Amino acid sequence: MTDTVILDVDGTLVDSNYHHTIAWMRAFAAHDLTPPGWRIHRAIGMGGDKLVAHVADDDVEARLGEALREEWTREFDRLIGEVRPFEGTRALLESVKERGHHLVLASSGQQQHVETFLDLFDGRSIADAWTSADDADESKPAADLLQVALSRVGGSAGVMVGDSIWDARAAEAAGMPCVGLRTGGFSEAELRDAGAVMVVDGPGALGREVATGRLDGLSR
Repeated sequence: MTDTVILDVDGTLVDSNYHHTIAWMRAFAAHDLTPPGWRIHRAIGMGGDKLVAHVADDDVEARLGEALREEWTREFDRLIGEVRPFEGTRALLESVKERGHHLVLASSGQQQHVETFLDLFDGRSIADAWTSADDADESKPAADLLQVALSRVGGSAGVMVGDSIWDARAAEAAGMPCVGLRTGGFSEAELRDAGAVMVVDGPGALGREVATGRLDGLSR
């Protein structure tokens, strides 16, 4: 039986994926690089340490990876004030707690960004634990962050909730089921192909499923 629900934050609880995409587009453009926006968007959710090589190539990563990530941070900091939580986010968190599950907010974002997002839905008042990029040796789609999240609360049977194919692949690597949300712009088919065992539109819809016990015995 599920004892821990691990929730991604970016694109899952807050509507930030397109802000991330724009920030990356501007960061690449600052170095005269123009990868298409759709390709950047499809990479949102994997760790920033892996995104540059995935979107461009290994040579760009070797030459400009750190500079691009620094530029991305500056650009995203200009946009972060526009990010809002999805409708139903707080109700979803409350439903998870009411079912008696541990609640972990497993973000791979920078610490200062994670703290800003938690404040948008008062996450610190209800979550049992949360993470940032500093807590994992390897970023998604590796399993590290999910394993850290589970260990933070002493959980033994976790369910991962995320909005991207990278969340689903990380859950598969960690040996836990994944619930996909369509809030990140990935289709149901993409999320299921990546390993999601259940797909819903957003936090509001998932909150209703949690309240009925749908996640209690979910398996891969």
